[in-house]
Amino acid sequence: MIAILSAHLEEITAMILFGIGFTMLLMHKNLIKKILGMNIMDTAVYLFLTAKGYIHGTMVPIMVKGITDASAYANPIPDGLVLTGIVVSVSSTALMLALTIRLYVRYHTLNIDRIVMEWRKEEELP
Repeated sequence: MIAILSAHLEEITAMILFGIGFTMLLMHKNLIKKILGMNIMDTAVYLFLTAKGYIHGTMVPIMVKGITDASAYANPIPDGLVLTGIVVSVSSTALMLALTIRLYVRYHTLNIDRIVMEWRKEEELP
């Protein structure tokens, strides 16, 4: 059992992190905590992709020493996906934080339930 856990430590850690982020996303009413939960989930996905893309005994995919056999090199696609995901994650986090600031300025709270309640009151006014 210990050998299985140690062999898949990165994947297990990614699943635990994803669960923590998902719980934060569902349970908290504060918008900042929801954004943090989303970022933890993103990080868990990046860790999982990196762990699954790593192959022990392979080299960086840069041709060195005249080795032309493709099986000697690691697959660069998972790393490219992770880097692209990080860029998208940073951009979406910045957008979410900017919208959260706008909501706070307008409604003076970060509680999503109170914001929805105030928004519905505004919709009912003639």
